[in-house]
Amino acid sequence: MSALGRVVRAGVRRRRTQSVAVGLAALVATTCSVLGGSLLVASQAPFDRAFDGQHGAHLTARFDGARTDAAQLAATAHAPGVTAAAGPYRTVTVDPEPGPGYDLPPGARMAPMTVTGRATAAAGVDDITLLQGSWPQRPGEVVLDDRYGDRPRDLGGSLRLPGLPGAPALKVVGFARSVSRTSDAWVAPDGIAALTAPGSTPGYAMLYRFTAAASADAMAADRAAVAAAAPAGALTGAQSWLTAKQGSDRNTALFLPFLVAFGLLGMAMSVLVAGNVVAGAVGTATRRIGVLKALGCTPAQVVRAYVAQALVPAGVGTLLGVVAGNALAVPVLATTGSLYGTGTSGLAPWVDVAVAGGTLAAVALVAWAAAARAGRLRTVDALAVGRTGGGTRRDALAARAAALAARLPLPRPVGLGLAQPFARPAWAAGMLAAVLFGTAAAVFAVGMGGTMSWVQQAKTRDAGDVTVYPTRPDGPPGAAPAAGLPVPADRAVVTAALDAQPGTAGYFGVGTEDVTVPGVAGTTTVTAFDGDSSWAGYRLVSGRWYQGPGEAVAPSTFLTEASVRLGDRVTFTTHGRAVTVRLVGEVFDPHTQTNELLTDAAGYPPGTAPAPDFWTVRLKPGTDRAAYAGAVATALAPERMTADTGGPHGSSGSIAALNSLTATLTLLLLVVAGLGVFNTVVLEIRERTRDLGVTKALGMTPAQTVGVVLASVLLVGAAGGVIGLPVGLLLHGLTVPAMGRSAGLTFPASALDVFGTPELVLLGLGGVLIALLGALLPAVRAARARTVEALRAE
Repeated sequence: MSALGRVVRAGVRRRRTQSVAVGLAALVATTCSVLGGSLLVASQAPFDRAFDGQHGAHLTARFDGARTDAAQLAATAHAPGVTAAAGPYRTVTVDPEPGPGYDLPPGARMAPMTVTGRATAAAGVDDITLLQGSWPQRPGEVVLDDRYGDRPRDLGGSLRLPGLPGAPALKVVGFARSVSRTSDAWVAPDGIAALTAPGSTPGYAMLYRFTAAASADAMAADRAAVAAAAPAGALTGAQSWLTAKQGSDRNTALFLPFLVAFGLLGMAMSVLVAGNVVAGAVGTATRRIGVLKALGCTPAQVVRAYVAQALVPAGVGTLLGVVAGNALAVPVLATTGSLYGTGTSGLAPWVDVAVAGGTLAAVALVAWAAAARAGRLRTVDALAVGRTGGGTRRDALAARAAALAARLPLPRPVGLGLAQPFARPAWAAGMLAAVLFGTAAAVFAVGMGGTMSWVQQAKTRDAGDVTVYPTRPDGPPGAAPAAGLPVPADRAVVTAALDAQPGTAGYFGVGTEDVTVPGVAGTTTVTAFDGDSSWAGYRLVSGRWYQGPGEAVAPSTFLTEASVRLGDRVTFTTHGRAVTVRLVGEVFDPHTQTNELLTDAAGYPPGTAPAPDFWTVRLKPGTDRAAYAGAVATALAPERMTADTGGPHGSSGSIAALNSLTATLTLLLLVVAGLGVFNTVVLEIRERTRDLGVTKALGMTPAQTVGVVLASVLLVGAAGGVIGLPVGLLLHGLTVPAMGRSAGLTFPASALDVFGTPELVLLGLGGVLIALLGALLPAVRAARARTVEALRAE
């Protein structure tokens, strides 16, 4: 082994504490960067990658089983533009109820379910990903799409179908995901017969991929080609892949600024901490560099030796960090699969290579800069480091700080500790930056959590106490999907039943329909409110809620699509008649449907307003909600209506995923900040070991030693908290609007105003907490050190 190699090995072995500190800094930096980089990669067009990987269906076509047969539909696979097809599959729409093993009460309302008979998950088009369980092999077994709204938490539950002969049941044997969302559930092909009502014919589904399918116009042409190839009138409906892509892309766009902000914050903190530790480790070795130069080493050899001493532990830490980052990224990326509405995006090996190379390059650069500075010192100056003092401005500042601290009415150990940062201002600055970033990350995380809670409340709009709705869709349970829409009950009957209940304080009905608006591509969904809807729970961004017929409110996505502003008039066509409304308010409505209008049903021409699909009821104070709902359900049972307490509950899957990501990344960044304090204190104690030995020999107790070390980080922690608080607020204030702009939404000021005074005070004190926790372990270790060993330290 060469002399330089022996110097490197001896330095790593001799300075174990500093080597461990460098390794830990590299480990955490790499872990944080791998996780952040993986999330950023996962956020780049996740739907498109999943769609290509699963050979998603560009078009899911539904056919009337009474107008065509399997052979005729199989021939449509040769229609112009079709590159691949799967099917035909038998389909029915059923109206299930929860059975044994389900986490819903018996008789609870469940969403209508489209069931497809399919022998295998892989078919060349729309290869279904089985997430849990097994594919159905026999009648009576079902696999549910994991995005079906009323699926159970665990396998083994059953669905009851009381509307079919014999009231058959389906056992849930698996959960799966179709990136094209071609069905709510799948059964074995021979299981469809038991799900078909007497006298009805199951429908068919065909799945197609086309040469050109990137635009709405191309998909319209593809749909026309399929319709022309099938028997006349057989095509009852078709679903374009662009609909699913739109919803996923909006989710991706919404959360991308958040991932970028956290990723950049984490990488900046990682480089800062790693650089600070390496520079400090090399800086404490200045006297040893003088010894090497006295023994004949050239400045270049000294630099190479200390760069290598930094790279050895950094290499080990980087390797472990890549492993830890990938291990942590796997469950987080599984969560983002839910967030983006696609399958898990997986790990990107190139991220590991880039992060590992970047971390080692940063360590080498910082070590080279610090060692080169020491290597340029004259040998006598390097040997004299730490043995003389008082001749520099830093020494004078430290002396004045110590004199001032001594006059403060504080215990002597606390005063000694408060003066320490002025003795090593460069190290104090590095610690300050770590605490600042850590505090900013915590503030940002709390702000994002508050904003996402606001968004959840805006999405659920749980304003009413009781909801009244139809119990079953019209027509036989085995009818085709187009015939399975609920038929609203007579408005007069429902309103009379509600008025007859003594606890009713107010109510309104909600009806929806798709209309066309000049200048807006596709259809626009109009929500028509029957009654006073001012308490409907929509969050206003600007303007006001409509106050009568002829007025409407809309989300920002519609305002952008229609190129209109508040005060403008919008005309839409319904039943061949034009309805004109004036926009008076902008609402926050973060749903997949981008084109929406909300207006008063009284503004429609007589007899053309959509009949209410459901009613929302507000009760008088003190009214028993369960008893009220039961009485209304009994009164409206002949109308096939029922009632339930409250509206939608629970957290959105994407919001839950975001909160999970926020917690994970924040914890990681706080660890990075604490490690920055830990490493700086370790290096400082290492440099002042002999001074601590002298003070202990003069009678300082272990508790006082701990007090000195902890007090040395108090000022830095407080300053970091005070500065980090507005930085975190600024980051939150910039990121949330950017998230809205990416998704075509506008967040009102109330979505940002989520901090209370107690929270701000606690977050401001978070810098002190980070500093104290980071310094606690080195302080305890210093207190336990033997006095005689400390006195012998050099």
